[in-house]
Amino acid sequence: MRRTRSRTRTTTTLLAGPAVALALLTLTACGGSDEPAASAGSTGRPASAAASVKIADSQFGRILVDDSGRTLYGFTKDKPGGGSACDVDCIAVWPALTSPKDVTAGSGAKASLLKETKLGEGAEQATYGDWPLYYYVGDATPGDVNGQGLDGEWFVIGADGKLIKKAP
Repeated sequence: MRRTRSRTRTTTTLLAGPAVALALLTLTACGGSDEPAASAGSTGRPASAAASVKIADSQFGRILVDDSGRTLYGFTKDKPGGGSACDVDCIAVWPALTSPKDVTAGSGAKASLLKETKLGEGAEQATYGDWPLYYYVGDATPGDVNGQGLDGEWFVIGADGKLIKKAP
């Protein structure tokens, strides 16, 4: 009887290891594929709602956030002025800022830096400066900056449209 319990415990442990590894890989997924994502994922905004961006104070200085105060990030694998390099697995963790209407510049944001780029099948992703804009699913509340510096590739965006590469 004791031998059976030991085998069950060992089997459970062996099965749990790969599941944990898969969960960690999913949380840090960033771009194993050259194909950009076809959809933007959930941003918590109703599909019909227009979006805007503004500037807010943070521990990294004045940064770009959405109209709800959620931090927006740039991805260093994106080519300045080009489209998104974030693939489907990446978008699951880093949803793109998209809107059915033009994204507008709010308080402190420069309208001249705000543009859009194609994201997959006709969707358009907002850009600021040269950077397509993303949320991080690990940011639970407005003002969170938990994505800053992750994998050395994700950074908040300053009011001037440049990545702020300060360590958290």
